[in-house]
Amino acid sequence: MVFSKVLINWYLNNKRELPWRKTRDPYKIWLSEIILQQTRVEQGMPYYFRFIEAFPTIFDLAAASQQEVLKLWQGLGYYSRARNLHETAKYVADELEGVFPQDFRGLLKLKGVGDYTASAIASICYDEPVAVVDGNVYRVLARYFGSATPINSSEGIKEFKALATELLDRDNPSAFNQALMEFGALQCKPKNPFCATCPFNSSCLALKENRISELPVKLKKGKIRHRYFNYLVFHSEENTTLLNQRKGKGIWNGLYEFPLIETEKQLTAAEFLRQEELREKTGQNAVIRLYNEKPVVHKLSHQHIYARFWLIEPQKSPENGIPVSKIAKYPVPVLIQNFLNEYEPADY
Repeated sequence: MVFSKVLINWYLNNKRELPWRKTRDPYKIWLSEIILQQTRVEQGMPYYFRFIEAFPTIFDLAAASQQEVLKLWQGLGYYSRARNLHETAKYVADELEGVFPQDFRGLLKLKGVGDYTASAIASICYDEPVAVVDGNVYRVLARYFGSATPINSSEGIKEFKALATELLDRDNPSAFNQALMEFGALQCKPKNPFCATCPFNSSCLALKENRISELPVKLKKGKIRHRYFNYLVFHSEENTTLLNQRKGKGIWNGLYEFPLIETEKQLTAAEFLRQEELREKTGQNAVIRLYNEKPVVHKLSHQHIYARFWLIEPQKSPENGIPVSKIAKYPVPVLIQNFLNEYEPADY
């Protein structure tokens, strides 16, 4: 098909030299694809190298503790990816003797592997003719075909998967899929795409109809949730502090943070100091100081967190206290890490 030939030719002349493009090892391809979910290549590449260095094989990753994996993942966000990565590594190592499933259907059964990731691994590693559809692909196809179907609707997911499958070069699915994703990343960018030099500018409907900025269409997200976090940063005379591990299905599951009091709204310092829960957690005689009057705003995909840090000097070392010097070993949210970077433990 003309489209695939033009696309692959563009790819061969313009592709970036990326480390995972120099291998067909399913472990490395899988690792790169999980890291690059919701993550730009520039941000994800250092993490890829760190993981390969720390865990050269699937068996090394499987043998690691979840805490080690989360610590190495720290800063990438969407931490369920890291937990699923670890669970899948243990499954492949222990149940499949280190051998990844070698087709799309088998890969789809792995935890954390959806249609896109299974398609990418199957086509790149095993030349299976299955089409990939990620954010870049949605954008290219929506513009080229002039489709206003929302890409995050059930109808859109089916429509664009069908379009990508129709265009797929079945003799060279690996190159085609990588070319289509790379084309969206480098040529058909979200803003200011290079339409003047685009090899498809004579047949792109969005360009012809002056709708480049309108496509692709995406349904608006639900209402943003606003949350108010008050972190209690203990520091005893014995140079210990407290960290709690977050549990459950909420944000940051498995990561560590300072003891937390969440309020329904932003309280003044005086109002917060009168909270009964505060004295229950700190003791009646603790010295409490507010570190940041203006809350730190941490924005996640569906919620905004307004965080303040309260410095607590207890009368005695808290139970289950950990040495301040060991905080760096614990995986923490970026919000906490930024505080630690700014406020040295010696100053507690």
